Amino acid sequence: MAGAVSRRPKRPISAPSQASAPDESSEEIVRGSRASQHGKKVSRGKAAADWMSMLVTLLFATWLIFRYQTEILPSPLSEKAAGVRGFSEERAYRHVAALSSLGPHPIRSDALGHAIQYVIDQVTEVRDTANSEVEVEVDYFHARPGATQLTGGLFKGKSLVYSGLKHVVVRLHPKYEDSALENAILISSHIDTVITAPGAGDCSSCVGVLLELVRALSHWGQGFKHSIIFLFNTGEEEGLIGAHSFMTQHPWRGTIRAAVDLEASGIGGKHWLFQGGPDAWLIETYAKVAKWPATMMLAQDIFHSGLVKSATDFQIFREIAGLTGLDFAYMENSAVYHTKNDNLGLLRPGSLQHSGDNMLPFLREVATSSELASRNMTYPTGFSNMDVVYWDILGWYMVTYSQGFAKLLHHSIIFQLIILQVSAISLSGISSLVAACLALLTIYFTWCFAIGFALVVAILIPSIASSAVPFLASPWLVIPLYCVPATIGALIGHHFGHMLLVWYLCHVDEEENKAQSKSDQVASVEGLVEKVPQTVFWEAERWLFKAAIMQWLLLLGVATWAKAGSSYLALAWVIGPTMAYGLLEVRLSSRQVLRQLRHLTFWIGVLIPTVLTAFPFFHFPLALTNMLVNFDRNPGGLPVWLGSVMIACLCTAITVSILVYLLPYVHRSGGLPYVLGALGAVLLIALTAVTLSIFPAFTAEVGRGINVVHVIDTDAKDVESAAKSFISLASVTMGRLDEEAKHTGDLNLLCNQNSTLDFVTYKVKYGCIKPVPLDESLWEARPSLVVVNDEKDPPRVTVVRLNAGEASRWFLAINSNKISEFQLEALTDSSSAQDPLVPVTKALGVDGWHHIQYNTDASGPRNFLLTLHWSENDTDENVLKLLKLRTDVDLTTPEVAKMLENLPKWCLSFGKSTSPYSLAYLASLPVDLNKELATQAA
Repeated sequence: MAGAVSRRPKRPISAPSQASAPDESSEEIVRGSRASQHGKKVSRGKAAADWMSMLVTLLFATWLIFRYQTEILPSPLSEKAAGVRGFSEERAYRHVAALSSLGPHPIRSDALGHAIQYVIDQVTEVRDTANSEVEVEVDYFHARPGATQLTGGLFKGKSLVYSGLKHVVVRLHPKYEDSALENAILISSHIDTVITAPGAGDCSSCVGVLLELVRALSHWGQGFKHSIIFLFNTGEEEGLIGAHSFMTQHPWRGTIRAAVDLEASGIGGKHWLFQGGPDAWLIETYAKVAKWPATMMLAQDIFHSGLVKSATDFQIFREIAGLTGLDFAYMENSAVYHTKNDNLGLLRPGSLQHSGDNMLPFLREVATSSELASRNMTYPTGFSNMDVVYWDILGWYMVTYSQGFAKLLHHSIIFQLIILQVSAISLSGISSLVAACLALLTIYFTWCFAIGFALVVAILIPSIASSAVPFLASPWLVIPLYCVPATIGALIGHHFGHMLLVWYLCHVDEEENKAQSKSDQVASVEGLVEKVPQTVFWEAERWLFKAAIMQWLLLLGVATWAKAGSSYLALAWVIGPTMAYGLLEVRLSSRQVLRQLRHLTFWIGVLIPTVLTAFPFFHFPLALTNMLVNFDRNPGGLPVWLGSVMIACLCTAITVSILVYLLPYVHRSGGLPYVLGALGAVLLIALTAVTLSIFPAFTAEVGRGINVVHVIDTDAKDVESAAKSFISLASVTMGRLDEEAKHTGDLNLLCNQNSTLDFVTYKVKYGCIKPVPLDESLWEARPSLVVVNDEKDPPRVTVVRLNAGEASRWFLAINSNKISEFQLEALTDSSSAQDPLVPVTKALGVDGWHHIQYNTDASGPRNFLLTLHWSENDTDENVLKLLKLRTDVDLTTPEVAKMLENLPKWCLSFGKSTSPYSLAYLASLPVDLNKELATQAA
């Protein structure tokens, strides 16, 4: 990639050696140069068409590779084809169908009881039909009350308290090999769903895979050296509490050496490995035996960065138990995540087979290998480093190596390329340094203009479209809406930098001409003048191509410094073009004729990088687009343009990163205006389509996430005079609710941002409210916070009795600016305390509040004692509330049912671990307890 500005050692290559007799070759070059100059006008359209064809070919090839990686699935196997010892999608599919037919089955529901019983029946049948030399132990595990405080991720700053959880645990091992019980690998998934989804994808599909794996492995287990534990847990959707109760209480937990988690953030497609490590052996084993490896290293980097506010049971296995492991997820159709559309109809044939064909040989390999016992695969709890890099090539082959090797390799390549470039520049003089700087400045202009153009469109779209996110139901729209303006901006910015570079190279060339001897100047001045601009353009192309390599080299350095496992993507975009340029373009002597940058250089250079990066370059904009369905966690708390801007920035980054090697070719023959005109037309058509709502933003299949809740505010103590009862409509999808409100036809439904509705775990800053009469039977089920004792002598301690009413799910926020520590106890008969659910614990807060999230079954306690230890250093006098409480009841009142019926079909109820149920009570306790105690006394 080394190069220099000077195109001749002392004189132009084409200059004659004798002033009076120019040779024929010189005259040929001059004539060719003239022809090129005279043909510019007629060739502009062709030059633009050539460049556009390269662009479209690159885009189409990238899309084809992406489709190949996502669409190609193994053929489903029938029971007969799989045999007794093979994995059959037909059998697994029956399990998924049975579980999803139960409808939503969250914890505490009767439907979950039926789902658990179904799993028990299936594993009991496996136990009874297993190989005679294989022991299949089935344990219906009832967890004791417990609590967890996670140090990172979605649940940081929260105490997750639970009781009444029930799990199905299966242990498979050889019957006459007692030593196999000493070491085990755990494979886990969850049976429960959110209240709004039947959960065919999340995660009945995973449970179906596990049930078929138990059956198949029960006929292989006689040769195992270790045991395999299958965990069918409940409570994952309520804060990972099921996995926590198992890992902290079950008697088999001490034998587990590694853990595998099966999850879903959508339904169907490949089962992607998106978290793994830190021990390399488990990933290497998977790479060795998996028939259809599918990995997503970039997702692991994003997950660990905290940009994605989500979590899986893998966090419990890693953070609480200190285990190494693997985390898999189905990610197709992620727009239906946690909605009623997570149904069996979206499960593509081959999806379950893909998971089973990978997991069955993997579990067999681990269970028969001595490595599981000999390797130390447990780590200090709370570790976060994942020291393994892994990636697959089109699902054919999987590559693994350590972060240490990656760091050594990347540093070596970075150092060598920098040394080569610096050496070439130092040998060529200051002119080459200036040219290199101008080429890099061109890259900077490219990024600035691309981002600027894309952001203008992104901010404009919410103003002209019917929705703030008009591309949700048609994700392909992001290409004309954001990639096209990014390309337009990149071309304009690149053109400005190109003009500066060409001007400088012409200046250098002019200075060289002045230094020529008088005999050289006798040569045809006209030919020289006509030839110089052409060679300058050729050399400018080369500098810009090398600057593109330097851009990716910089990205490689940053990714390596950040210990990003996905830095191999940047490595591919450095090595491929560098090798192509070195093979086809490097001039070993300054006397070699300077040529135009070959098209073949581009195609060879981007071949391997495109194969490796096609999937993430298409998948992550699609994934982010689908995430916008539930992105506004505090409805109305985010600007309406934020989702559009985020998509625009991601599309711009991908667009410029890919096109940076193609942009040097666009300046040929003045065809740039034609290219800009064509792209501008595409953008104009897309904006018109969005303005006219030709493509609807929401459909019945990909809808808008909403919450409809009957709220009873119990801070008013008198039901007759001041109790507040109203229906709340809010959306976790950005944008106003005017269109949805019109469909209800209710004039009493007011949508505004004048007041904030505090749901304890989140706030509705924009929503719709409709007052409704209060049913006195609902008032009887209200919760209460009563001060039992308040000792003001330092250190101040306050005891509060919490009555949850009829709710078995509640959320309490403790003011962490006022309270330093707390303790939570359950009361069996409203008077006697048992062992504390949460012993004295620091009230570590996020944004000033520590949250307690409590879940139990129908038989769990409803009365609690909360002991609060006040902070001695509190100086915050602005906070008015000490405690905030929300209790949830799974009851759809007539008012809620009517609103849900009247809302348009594209409105889909969205559930998550902190979402309220359809009936929610709000209560609070003020910081000024004197007034509260006086009210209680009265």
